[in-house]
Amino acid sequence: MARWEPMLDAVMRERAGRLLAYAGLLTGDDAEAQDVLQDALVKTFSGRARFEHINAAEAYVRRTIATLVVDRARKRVPVPVADDAHPERPAQRVDSDAAVDVRAALAALPPRERACMVLRFYDDLTVPQISDRLGIAQGTVKRYLADASAAMASALAVDVDWHTEPDPAATVTAPRSVAQNKRS
Repeated sequence: MARWEPMLDAVMRERAGRLLAYAGLLTGDDAEAQDVLQDALVKTFSGRARFEHINAAEAYVRRTIATLVVDRARKRVPVPVADDAHPERPAQRVDSDAAVDVRAALAALPPRERACMVLRFYDDLTVPQISDRLGIAQGTVKRYLADASAAMASALAVDVDWHTEPDPAATVTAPRSVAQNKRS
């Protein structure tokens, strides 16, 4: 048995669900998330990287997932997809309405913006950390975050005041009314 096999087994046994969910947030597609996770595991464990602890292995796989999603987006040529391309699929997980709405808004973002949003708000990384991880300029990260935040606020029909200190109790104000949406 190779030295890395026990660690791979532990990652798959204990962390596969979380890693797949993470890949799903970045890709917006369950099938692509499975492919990305598989590719990330292959890249992680076929190289020379060795891990002393499962947390280090999981962190490395997460970083590889984010990098693969951005790399795939760079290579991908946009292809229009018909609404009937995915016939009715059974729900694979139970989510609250808000979580479903956030996932849908996230999935509608371009891949680079989606990656920046997930790294910022899911992984709680700073702009410089996101810049280093994705290999893009800090200004570009800021632009992606601003554009994605605006798109998500619009898609979720909420007003967000970005110019004041956030209230720890609630950073999002009440949903906009239809009249307010028409003025925007």
